[in-house]
Amino acid sequence: MFSKGNIEAMASAQQLIGLVKSHAEGDKDRFFDLAMQLSASEEQKGHTRLAEQLRQWAEAGQKPAVSRVPAITPIAAPRGDMAEFLAASYPAERLTDVILPSRLEDELAHIVVETRMREKLEERGLKPRRRVLLSGPPGTGKTLSALALAGELQYPLFSVVLHGLITKYMGETAQKLKMVFDAIKTTRGVYLFDEIDALAAARGNENDVGEARRVLNSFLQFLDEDTGPSIVVATTNLPGILDRAVLRRFDLVLPYEMPDAPSIRQAIERRLIGFAIARMSWKKVTDFAEGLSTADVVAAAEDAARRAVLADTDKITTQDLIAAIERRRALQGLGTDGIGKKPSTHSSSQSGQAASVSGQGRGRVKKSK
Repeated sequence: MFSKGNIEAMASAQQLIGLVKSHAEGDKDRFFDLAMQLSASEEQKGHTRLAEQLRQWAEAGQKPAVSRVPAITPIAAPRGDMAEFLAASYPAERLTDVILPSRLEDELAHIVVETRMREKLEERGLKPRRRVLLSGPPGTGKTLSALALAGELQYPLFSVVLHGLITKYMGETAQKLKMVFDAIKTTRGVYLFDEIDALAAARGNENDVGEARRVLNSFLQFLDEDTGPSIVVATTNLPGILDRAVLRRFDLVLPYEMPDAPSIRQAIERRLIGFAIARMSWKKVTDFAEGLSTADVVAAAEDAARRAVLADTDKITTQDLIAAIERRRALQGLGTDGIGKKPSTHSSSQSGQAASVSGQGRGRVKKSK
């Protein structure tokens, strides 16, 4: 035999279960009815204050929803010593903003899915991939990919400022690294180590010193530890100088490459939305832009767009775009790369050829790729 108290307790429990179930299923009417029943039940027990609160919240739920910003991870700007080597932001970029081959798009999209479905994976003893290395030439979308990951997940992006992290004093760099990885464990976000070559160069090379080895060993140790809910993204322009032990620590290594003809056209069309480019000779444009990075292609498109706006026209011709690409290409012969060598992607003798798109010129580009 059940007592009256037991029956009332069972009834309340069933109401609570129904309340949660209706909320999970999005059944607002059922949720309201059950909340009002629970309120009446509590009022009969003399719990007038509780009954009134239940009724108020139930009625509030019937009002039109107020537009709210989606919940995102709260973030405070790093302070003190951390501010010297850790910068925080909320990226607005999405994966659709990054022009990449489909295989790279799929991998990055899957990282987002794995992170969102973390609990489902953990139920089966699995974890989402949280350490990602992006490798390839400058301007191919590596840093933008990290921003897009943060934007898709609505995580803050914490960019590790290496020139503030690496010091000449023994032990200080490792200490700062520990502070970064402590933050990785406690504050959810995407942590970007951009151009990680300075931290992760192979041990034992001719420029190696004892402190560099200690820093690398500390970095490896911290990577081995659990990063909690955060994602660590590292980028490199010089994968050949990385220590192999570093590569093994990453769950995913993605190779970025210079854009092919369809990607070049996609980048230009996306940037020149609103301009008249319907009669563009895309074969000439993509042939002439071959060997440039996506960033260079977009910069050339913006150059052509600026000149069109200042000329009071929205029309951009094939020749306008080729001339802009040639101006951008002229920059390729300046400066050095990260290891002190002149860029070899293009010959400096190509400058001044904006008016011609000769097969001979394109052959030199292909040969030096």
